[in-house]
Amino acid sequence: MAKDTFVEQIADIETDFPRWYTDVVVKTKLVDYGPVKGTMVIRPYGYAIWENIQKELDARFKAHGIENAYFPLLIPMSFMTKEAEHVEGFAPEVAVVTHAGGEKLAEPLCIRPTSETIIGSMYSKWIQSYRDLPVLMNQWANVMRWEKTTRPFLRTSEFLWQEGHTVHASEAEAVDMTLKMLAVYEEFAKNCLAMPVLTGRKTEKEKFAGAVATYGMEAMMHDGKSLQAGTSHYLGQNFAKAFDIKFLDKDGTQKYGYTTSFGVSTRLIGAIIMTHGDARGLILPPVVAPVQVVIVPIASKKPGVVEACRELKNTLTKAGVRVVLDESENSPGWKFNEWEMKGVPVRIELGPRDLEAGKMVTVRRDTHEKAEAELSSAAETVKALLATVQTDMYDRAKARMDSRIVRANSLDELLAGVDNANFVRAGWCGCRECEDKVKEFAQATARVMDDENTSETCIVCGKKADHTVVFARAY
Repeated sequence: MAKDTFVEQIADIETDFPRWYTDVVVKTKLVDYGPVKGTMVIRPYGYAIWENIQKELDARFKAHGIENAYFPLLIPMSFMTKEAEHVEGFAPEVAVVTHAGGEKLAEPLCIRPTSETIIGSMYSKWIQSYRDLPVLMNQWANVMRWEKTTRPFLRTSEFLWQEGHTVHASEAEAVDMTLKMLAVYEEFAKNCLAMPVLTGRKTEKEKFAGAVATYGMEAMMHDGKSLQAGTSHYLGQNFAKAFDIKFLDKDGTQKYGYTTSFGVSTRLIGAIIMTHGDARGLILPPVVAPVQVVIVPIASKKPGVVEACRELKNTLTKAGVRVVLDESENSPGWKFNEWEMKGVPVRIELGPRDLEAGKMVTVRRDTHEKAEAELSSAAETVKALLATVQTDMYDRAKARMDSRIVRANSLDELLAGVDNANFVRAGWCGCRECEDKVKEFAQATARVMDDENTSETCIVCGKKADHTVVFARAY
């Protein structure tokens, strides 16, 4: 195959979105499939995105006084059974270790599907007095949930995430923490992922197993489906009572703590891909892009071109820009296509004519807009351009989402709404049977509850609605 031919092809994003997604994640070398069904290997380019996500979120957690720790992967089965609703919710997904060292274990061990139980057991040892509160911890870890239908990043048997777990002396403090972390996620999604989200409380059916209340953030993907991009849970005293997390309060009485948990995962990478991608492949937000700028020499064999490109790379690197200089033997056209597919936010073209004029050519990945800029002010120009790309990506995604949120007053209108790739706002009485009816009729689920004390009527039964709910088809 000739070196100037770019051979990577991806499916059409409009006619075969699932295939487009699979093509993009594999051909841009974000992931490969693991040898065990349902697992993925996160390749360096994909892992670099996760590292940038970690860096940004970790700084936000620490700003709220949250410390990182690590807890064991293996959890005694008896721990999982202490909180009845929790074990019932996770039972179908739990992988269990029954043998080790050639012998059957006295007690089976669960491979961590989530860590409320094992962390709760440790908190019960560490917390004695109100002076020990609040406890604010987070861990970056892997978890395993035995999924039947998998897709890289979106749903795999093993994935990476962070899970925060806090304990408080009062319900008010715990609820405040739950909502505070939801706000952290929402701000992070906007300013780092350029991804608009809807936030709100989940219905009882959709909440986390064992929680008093779950709050989620939902993002709209290119095909109009919703992706749950993060959750924050108020756990009340459910796990505190199950694991005896008590403290001696100021009044001299023993009280149970109030706990929370919150998490996002490598699913966010899938969210970025499906929110921003286009017919040419990835479009990565500059804040989390592994490579923010690629420099492509034009007529590289001409004297001084490569040297000037190397000098430009050094200038940008010193300015804190993540930059790559493509000195491969492939043609400029091949390089353009390859780096476009990989989603690099800005491309710089530099050739003999540009050098003569003291110029460089910048090309935005999100709009394909070309512009000339002075080489002498390259660092300032590029940093400003990256900031503009970041903001514009969010604004476009927000405008698209807003234009595709519709209202429905009947099940037929709701069905038409989701069939046309929209989120649908509708009244709901709070009855589980009506929620199930929506799923049965339109294959849509309640994503978040918008507000309370609505004047609307239930879309199913016609009774006064307790909530306005955003319904959508979801991943």
